[in-house]
Amino acid sequence: MKTVVVGMSGGVDSSVAAILLKKQGYNVIGLFMRNWDSSINNDYLGNPNLDNDICPQEQDYNDAVLVCNKIGIPLHRVDYVKEYWDNVFTYFLDELKKGRTPNPDVMCNKYIKFDLFYKKAKELGADYIATGHYAKIIDGKLYKASDKNKDQSYFLAYVNKDIFKDVLFPLQDIEKTEVRKIASEYDLITAKKKDSTGICFIGERNFTKFLKNYLPNQPGKIVDIDTNIVLGEHMGLMYYTIGQRKGLNLGNKNGANKKLFVVKKDLDKNILYVCCGDENNYLYSNKAIIKDFNFLTNDRVEECTCKFRYRQADIPCHVKYIGDNEIELTYDSAKAVTEGQFCVLYKDDLCLGGGIIDKVTK
Repeated sequence: MKTVVVGMSGGVDSSVAAILLKKQGYNVIGLFMRNWDSSINNDYLGNPNLDNDICPQEQDYNDAVLVCNKIGIPLHRVDYVKEYWDNVFTYFLDELKKGRTPNPDVMCNKYIKFDLFYKKAKELGADYIATGHYAKIIDGKLYKASDKNKDQSYFLAYVNKDIFKDVLFPLQDIEKTEVRKIASEYDLITAKKKDSTGICFIGERNFTKFLKNYLPNQPGKIVDIDTNIVLGEHMGLMYYTIGQRKGLNLGNKNGANKKLFVVKKDLDKNILYVCCGDENNYLYSNKAIIKDFNFLTNDRVEECTCKFRYRQADIPCHVKYIGDNEIELTYDSAKAVTEGQFCVLYKDDLCLGGGIIDKVTK
């Protein structure tokens, strides 16, 4: 009998992943990871489903315990607080300081879930590891899940490709509605639990208040890039991303149109530039340099598709290979491609890999 160690998050997806693996005849072991010290900066957004005396992370652990007891598998717990800080959260803060838009979930998968977790699972005797991700493995390669609306291959494109031969994604061919149905049939506490949001392992918080604990707040001017008129004041450049519309809090004062978008950050002058209308030229680009690209296959295709954001539709692109792990993409005009975000390449449903957007040009 093969042994599978499942990452139990305390959510419905990992709960059902464990059930499916057990039904398939595997020896299933649960493993819960604690990656953030919830005793500090406890400023989670209110959640009426949580005990006011228990932070969400501990509530997740308690739920994982109940699920594992219900389905009859052991649950281990491991702490990676320091490793998460060193490899994920520090990166997150450093990118924000540079005025870029980081994706800590991608780094969390690379360094925590599919590295440290993998090594711990092997110590527990695992032949395979499994998670509740919506993605697919075929012959050791990463593909999009059958449920394209929930597909999470975008977040897995930075994982070491050699790991995938030992990875199972039990939800790869299942839609979310079916997952909740299975959880309800087993009367699991997670069956109707809300999907997690916010920063990976840190959870849903008042983002502005949370960041003030780690980065100094430096307000500055919000300026119309066309007229050079000062429209208001920003809270700090780190709180904004290119293409953002909500949260500017300008209204119509100083002649500002309500439909304003962030189009540029000037770190030296601490100015946030905005422009009216979502069709303005400042938001669009057709070329990007992607650095630190993680190749998941040996294929070096020149014509494929890319995603610059998770919920974005695939964009046809041309790839030029300019270094061992650096590529140049050209594509038809795309909106709000942002430095620091991840770009992931696909050939149909096959994920070719991903890297960090370093420079965006027209």
